[in-house]
Amino acid sequence: MAGSTYNYVTFIRTTPEQLWAALTTAEFMKKFWLGAHFETEWRAGAAWKLLFEDGSVADTGEILECDPPKRLVLKWRNEFMPELKAEGYSRCVMEIEPVTETATKLTVVHSIEVENSKLINAVSGGWPRILSNLKSLIETGEVVLPPKK
Repeated sequence: MAGSTYNYVTFIRTTPEQLWAALTTAEFMKKFWLGAHFETEWRAGAAWKLLFEDGSVADTGEILECDPPKRLVLKWRNEFMPELKAEGYSRCVMEIEPVTETATKLTVVHSIEVENSKLINAVSGGWPRILSNLKSLIETGEVVLPPKK
């Protein structure tokens, strides 16, 4: 596929079930997603939106696949930056794989059929912050990068 893609892989000391719960529980999500959280029913075909801490909409889309605790595929569009919104919908795939009894692999692939995508450039700065916070929060109980006040 032509276009732009961002890949991120991390290993987290947790189980697939605990990782899935962390990724899909609004109150836990607010802690690692820099104050933001998803609002959705977590089922294939459901609409979703990512809300900033103040309640404004950051991103929206549809859940294309939902296979707990293994795979989540989202149709994704930025809503608050006109130049990113203009690129249309992207696709975000999250795959969760057990590695050992105490380690789980999380792979995030975010892609769009736009060459040199501004959206992919933006998420390539956001995903490392969010996923580093997720890993740290699960493993230590604290995030490394709190929301900006």
